[in-house]
Amino acid sequence: MRVLVAGAGGAIGRPIVRRLVSLGHEVSGIARGDEGAARISADGGTPFVADVLKPDEVEKAMAGARPEVVIDQLTALPRHYTPQAMRESLARTSEVRVVGGANVQDAALAAGATRFLGQSGCYFYAPGEGLAEESEPFVSSGPPLVAGNVEAFQQVEDRITGLPQGTTGLILRYGFYYGPGTWYSSDGDMGQQARAGQLGVLGDGDGVWSFVHLEDAAEFTARVAVESQATGVVNVTDSDPLPMRDVMRAFSAFAGGVEPAEYPITEETDADGVFYATKMRGASNRRAREEFGFSPRRLEWLRP
Repeated sequence: MRVLVAGAGGAIGRPIVRRLVSLGHEVSGIARGDEGAARISADGGTPFVADVLKPDEVEKAMAGARPEVVIDQLTALPRHYTPQAMRESLARTSEVRVVGGANVQDAALAAGATRFLGQSGCYFYAPGEGLAEESEPFVSSGPPLVAGNVEAFQQVEDRITGLPQGTTGLILRYGFYYGPGTWYSSDGDMGQQARAGQLGVLGDGDGVWSFVHLEDAAEFTARVAVESQATGVVNVTDSDPLPMRDVMRAFSAFAGGVEPAEYPITEETDADGVFYATKMRGASNRRAREEFGFSPRRLEWLRP
Protein backbone atom coordinates (compact mmCIF):
# COMPACT_ATOMS: atom_id res chain seq x y z
CA MET A 1 0.00 0.00 0.00
CA ARG A 2 0.99 3.64 -0.38
CA VAL A 3 1.55 5.05 3.11
CA LEU A 4 2.60 8.57 4.06
CA VAL A 5 3.99 9.50 7.47
CA ALA A 6 3.80 13.14 8.56
CA GLY A 7 6.69 13.83 10.91
CA ALA A 8 8.61 10.97 9.31
CA GLY A 9 12.01 12.33 10.30
CA GLY A 10 11.23 12.40 14.02
CA ALA A 11 11.88 9.99 16.88
CA ILE A 12 8.73 7.89 16.32
CA GLY A 13 8.36 8.64 12.62
CA ARG A 14 11.68 7.07 11.65
CA PRO A 15 11.08 3.58 13.07
CA ILE A 16 7.56 3.63 11.62
CA VAL A 17 8.97 4.37 8.16
CA ARG A 18 11.58 1.62 8.52
CA ARG A 19 8.98 -0.91 9.65
CA LEU A 20 6.57 -0.04 6.84
CA VAL A 21 9.38 -0.37 4.29
CA SER A 22 10.34 -3.77 5.73
CA LEU A 23 6.72 -4.89 5.27
CA GLY A 24 6.93 -4.07 1.56
CA HIS A 25 4.86 -0.89 1.44
CA GLU A 26 5.49 2.18 -0.71
CA VAL A 27 6.37 4.74 1.95
CA SER A 28 6.70 8.49 1.73
CA GLY A 29 7.17 11.08 4.43
CA ILE A 30 6.79 14.77 5.10
CA ALA A 31 9.76 16.53 6.70
CA ARG A 32 10.31 20.14 7.73
CA GLY A 33 13.62 20.52 5.91
CA ASP A 34 16.50 18.88 4.09
CA GLU A 35 17.91 17.21 7.22
CA GLY A 36 14.63 15.41 7.89
CA ALA A 37 14.29 14.55 4.21
CA ALA A 38 17.72 12.93 4.25
CA ARG A 39 16.69 10.78 7.21
CA ILE A 40 13.56 9.64 5.36
CA SER A 41 15.63 8.68 2.33
CA ALA A 42 18.11 6.81 4.52
CA ASP A 43 15.22 4.84 6.04
CA GLY A 44 13.94 3.77 2.61
CA GLY A 45 11.14 6.29 2.13
CA THR A 46 10.46 9.02 -0.42
CA PRO A 47 10.75 12.46 1.19
CA PHE A 48 8.57 15.51 0.62
CA VAL A 49 9.70 18.76 2.23
CA ALA A 50 6.77 20.85 3.43
CA ASP A 51 5.82 23.25 6.20
CA VAL A 52 2.69 21.63 7.61
CA LEU A 53 1.41 25.07 8.63
CA LYS A 54 1.23 26.03 4.93
CA PRO A 55 -1.70 24.21 3.26
CA ASP A 56 -0.41 24.69 -0.27
CA GLU A 57 2.89 22.96 0.54
CA VAL A 58 1.09 20.05 2.20
CA GLU A 59 -1.31 19.71 -0.72
CA LYS A 60 1.62 19.54 -3.13
CA ALA A 61 3.28 16.80 -1.07
CA MET A 62 0.06 14.78 -0.89
CA ALA A 63 -0.53 15.10 -4.61
CA GLY A 64 2.95 13.71 -5.21
CA ALA A 65 2.61 10.83 -2.74
CA ARG A 66 -1.03 9.86 -3.47
CA PRO A 67 -1.25 7.89 -0.19
CA GLU A 68 -3.94 5.40 0.67
CA VAL A 69 -3.03 5.59 4.37
CA VAL A 70 -1.71 8.60 6.30
CA ILE A 71 -0.08 8.45 9.74
CA ASP A 72 0.17 11.78 11.58
CA GLN A 73 3.14 11.87 13.98
CA LEU A 74 3.60 15.64 14.10
CA THR A 75 5.22 17.17 17.19
CA ALA A 76 7.50 20.08 18.06
CA LEU A 77 8.84 19.00 21.43
CA PRO A 78 12.09 20.41 22.86
CA ARG A 79 15.31 18.39 22.77
CA HIS A 80 16.02 19.19 26.42
CA TYR A 81 13.29 18.20 28.88
CA THR A 82 12.54 20.66 31.67
CA PRO A 83 9.18 22.01 32.87
CA GLN A 84 10.19 25.44 31.58
CA ALA A 85 11.16 24.10 28.15
CA MET A 86 7.85 22.24 27.91
CA ARG A 87 5.90 25.37 28.77
CA GLU A 88 7.84 27.42 26.24
CA SER A 89 7.21 24.85 23.50
CA LEU A 90 3.51 24.31 24.24
CA ALA A 91 2.13 26.91 21.84
CA ARG A 92 4.32 25.72 18.96
CA THR A 93 3.63 22.04 19.66
CA SER A 94 -0.12 22.65 19.85
CA GLU A 95 -0.08 24.64 16.60
CA VAL A 96 1.78 21.88 14.78
CA ARG A 97 -0.54 19.19 16.14
CA VAL A 98 -3.82 21.05 15.67
CA VAL A 99 -3.32 23.33 12.66
CA GLY A 100 -0.61 21.32 10.92
CA GLY A 101 -2.43 18.06 11.57
CA ALA A 102 -5.66 19.48 10.13
CA ASN A 103 -3.79 20.61 7.01
CA VAL A 104 -2.36 17.12 6.61
CA GLN A 105 -5.73 15.45 7.10
CA ASP A 106 -7.54 17.78 4.69
CA ALA A 107 -4.87 17.32 2.03
CA ALA A 108 -4.87 13.56 2.56
CA LEU A 109 -8.60 13.34 1.98
CA ALA A 110 -8.35 15.56 -1.09
CA ALA A 111 -5.63 13.27 -2.47
CA GLY A 112 -7.82 10.20 -2.03
CA ALA A 113 -6.54 8.69 1.23
CA THR A 114 -9.09 6.43 2.90
CA ARG A 115 -7.40 5.76 6.25
CA PHE A 116 -5.94 8.22 8.76
CA LEU A 117 -4.12 7.56 12.03
CA GLY A 118 -3.17 10.28 14.49
CA GLN A 119 -1.00 10.61 17.56
CA SER A 120 -2.42 11.36 21.01
CA GLY A 121 -1.34 10.46 24.55
CA CYS A 122 -2.56 8.15 27.32
CA TYR A 123 -1.04 10.10 30.23
CA PHE A 124 -3.71 12.74 30.84
CA TYR A 125 -6.66 10.61 31.92
CA ALA A 126 -8.77 11.97 34.75
CA PRO A 127 -7.58 10.65 38.12
CA GLY A 128 -9.42 7.55 39.26
CA GLU A 129 -9.08 3.99 40.48
CA GLY A 130 -7.05 1.46 38.52
CA LEU A 131 -5.66 1.75 35.01
CA ALA A 132 -7.64 3.89 32.59
CA GLU A 133 -9.40 2.30 29.62
CA GLU A 134 -9.90 4.23 26.40
CA SER A 135 -13.47 5.16 27.37
CA GLU A 136 -12.23 7.22 30.34
CA PRO A 137 -12.20 11.02 29.89
CA PHE A 138 -9.15 13.25 29.98
CA VAL A 139 -8.67 15.41 33.05
CA SER A 140 -11.05 18.37 32.79
CA SER A 141 -9.40 21.03 34.94
CA GLY A 142 -5.70 20.39 34.95
CA PRO A 143 -2.89 22.91 35.56
CA PRO A 144 -1.68 25.05 32.63
CA LEU A 145 0.72 22.68 30.83
CA VAL A 146 -1.55 19.68 31.29
CA ALA A 147 -4.64 21.65 30.23
CA GLY A 148 -2.89 22.96 27.12
CA ASN A 149 -1.84 19.49 26.03
CA VAL A 150 -5.29 18.05 26.75
CA GLU A 151 -6.92 20.78 24.65
CA ALA A 152 -4.63 20.03 21.71
CA PHE A 153 -5.08 16.26 21.96
CA GLN A 154 -8.86 16.66 22.20
CA GLN A 155 -8.96 18.76 19.04
CA VAL A 156 -6.85 16.20 17.20
CA GLU A 157 -9.06 13.35 18.39
CA ASP A 158 -12.30 15.17 17.55
CA ARG A 159 -11.03 15.81 14.03
CA ILE A 160 -10.17 12.16 13.44
CA THR A 161 -13.42 10.98 15.00
CA GLY A 162 -15.27 13.23 12.55
CA LEU A 163 -13.76 11.77 9.36
CA PRO A 164 -16.26 11.54 6.48
CA GLN A 165 -18.06 8.36 5.54
CA GLY A 166 -15.93 6.05 3.44
CA THR A 167 -12.77 6.70 5.46
CA THR A 168 -11.53 5.10 8.67
CA GLY A 169 -9.55 6.70 11.46
CA LEU A 170 -7.72 5.45 14.53
CA ILE A 171 -6.43 7.52 17.44
CA LEU A 172 -3.17 6.22 18.92
CA ARG A 173 -2.78 7.20 22.57
CA TYR A 174 0.88 6.43 23.17
CA GLY A 175 2.58 6.13 26.53
CA PHE A 176 5.77 8.06 27.24
CA TYR A 177 8.36 6.97 24.70
CA TYR A 178 11.61 5.41 25.83
CA GLY A 179 14.52 3.89 23.96
CA PRO A 180 17.11 5.17 21.47
CA GLY A 181 16.52 8.72 20.32
CA THR A 182 14.14 9.60 23.16
CA TRP A 183 14.54 11.54 26.39
CA TYR A 184 14.36 8.28 28.35
CA SER A 185 17.48 6.42 27.29
CA SER A 186 20.87 6.04 28.91
CA ASP A 187 22.44 8.49 26.47
CA GLY A 188 19.33 10.66 26.14
CA ASP A 189 18.45 13.87 27.94
CA MET A 190 16.94 12.22 31.02
CA GLY A 191 19.88 9.83 31.25
CA GLN A 192 22.22 12.81 31.37
CA GLN A 193 20.04 14.46 34.01
CA ALA A 194 20.11 11.26 36.08
CA ARG A 195 23.91 11.19 36.09
CA ALA A 196 23.99 14.90 36.97
CA GLY A 197 21.76 14.28 40.00
CA GLN A 198 18.93 16.39 38.56
CA LEU A 199 16.08 13.87 38.89
CA GLY A 200 13.80 14.01 41.90
CA VAL A 201 10.64 12.64 43.49
CA LEU A 202 7.97 15.20 44.32
CA GLY A 203 5.70 14.53 47.26
CA ASP A 204 4.65 10.89 47.61
CA GLY A 205 5.31 10.22 43.91
CA ASP A 206 2.09 8.17 43.67
CA GLY A 207 1.21 9.34 40.15
CA VAL A 208 1.29 6.33 37.80
CA TRP A 209 3.25 6.64 34.55
CA SER A 210 2.83 4.49 31.43
CA PHE A 211 5.70 4.01 28.96
CA VAL A 212 6.17 2.29 25.62
CA HIS A 213 9.40 1.40 23.84
CA LEU A 214 9.76 3.37 20.63
CA GLU A 215 10.21 0.23 18.50
CA ASP A 216 7.14 -1.43 20.02
CA ALA A 217 5.08 1.69 19.30
CA ALA A 218 6.38 1.79 15.74
CA GLU A 219 5.71 -1.90 15.12
CA PHE A 220 2.16 -1.60 16.42
CA THR A 221 1.47 1.55 14.40
CA ALA A 222 2.84 0.22 11.13
CA ARG A 223 0.98 -3.07 11.41
CA VAL A 224 -2.37 -1.67 12.54
CA ALA A 225 -2.22 1.13 9.98
CA VAL A 226 -2.24 -1.21 7.01
CA GLU A 227 -3.52 -4.54 8.30
CA SER A 228 -6.77 -3.42 9.91
CA GLN A 229 -9.65 -1.03 9.53
CA ALA A 230 -9.90 -0.54 13.29
CA THR A 231 -11.41 2.72 14.46
CA GLY A 232 -11.81 4.60 17.71
CA VAL A 233 -9.07 4.95 20.29
CA VAL A 234 -6.36 2.58 21.47
CA ASN A 235 -3.82 2.95 24.28
CA VAL A 236 -0.39 2.01 22.92
CA THR A 237 1.56 1.41 26.11
CA ASP A 238 3.45 -1.35 27.86
CA SER A 239 2.21 -3.55 30.70
CA ASP A 240 4.42 -2.06 33.42
CA PRO A 241 2.85 1.21 34.64
CA LEU A 242 4.78 2.48 37.66
CA PRO A 243 4.40 5.18 40.33
CA MET A 244 6.51 8.21 39.53
CA ARG A 245 8.80 7.56 42.51
CA ASP A 246 9.64 4.09 41.16
CA VAL A 247 10.11 5.43 37.63
CA MET A 248 12.67 7.99 38.78
CA ARG A 249 14.57 5.58 41.01
CA ALA A 250 14.63 2.69 38.56
CA PHE A 251 15.51 4.84 35.56
CA SER A 252 18.27 6.67 37.41
CA ALA A 253 19.84 3.37 38.45
CA PHE A 254 19.51 2.04 34.90
CA ALA A 255 21.21 5.15 33.48
CA GLY A 256 24.05 5.05 36.02
CA GLY A 257 22.72 8.03 37.93
CA VAL A 258 22.40 8.90 41.58
CA GLU A 259 19.45 8.27 43.87
CA PRO A 260 16.80 10.93 43.07
CA ALA A 261 16.28 13.53 45.76
CA GLU A 262 12.91 13.87 47.50
CA TYR A 263 11.09 17.19 47.53
CA PRO A 264 8.04 18.20 49.60
CA ILE A 265 5.04 19.87 48.00
CA THR A 266 4.55 23.46 49.12
CA GLU A 267 2.38 26.38 48.06
CA GLU A 268 5.14 27.43 45.64
CA THR A 269 5.44 24.00 43.97
CA ASP A 270 4.74 23.96 40.25
CA ALA A 271 1.15 22.77 39.74
CA ASP A 272 2.01 20.78 36.61
CA GLY A 273 4.78 19.03 38.52
CA VAL A 274 2.31 18.10 41.24
CA PHE A 275 -0.04 16.58 38.67
CA TYR A 276 2.68 14.50 37.05
CA ALA A 277 4.07 13.34 40.38
CA THR A 278 0.92 12.65 42.35
CA LYS A 279 -2.19 12.58 40.13
CA MET A 280 -1.21 11.01 36.82
CA ARG A 281 -3.13 7.81 36.08
CA GLY A 282 -1.69 4.79 34.35
CA ALA A 283 -3.32 3.45 31.19
CA SER A 284 -4.54 -0.04 30.35
CA ASN A 285 -3.29 -1.68 27.15
CA ARG A 286 -6.00 -4.35 27.22
CA ARG A 287 -7.54 -3.38 23.87
CA ALA A 288 -4.16 -3.34 22.14
CA ARG A 289 -3.29 -6.77 23.54
CA GLU A 290 -6.64 -8.51 23.08
CA GLU A 291 -7.75 -7.08 19.72
CA PHE A 292 -4.41 -6.57 18.00
CA GLY A 293 -2.10 -9.06 19.69
CA PHE A 294 0.17 -6.30 21.02
CA SER A 295 2.99 -7.80 23.06
CA PRO A 296 5.21 -4.97 24.32
CA ARG A 297 8.56 -5.71 25.91
CA ARG A 298 9.00 -5.39 29.65
CA LEU A 299 10.13 -1.96 30.76
CA GLU A 300 13.88 -2.31 30.52
CA TRP A 301 14.65 -0.46 33.75
CA LEU A 302 13.00 -3.18 35.81
CA ARG A 303 15.24 -5.83 37.24
CA PRO A 304 14.62 -9.40 35.93
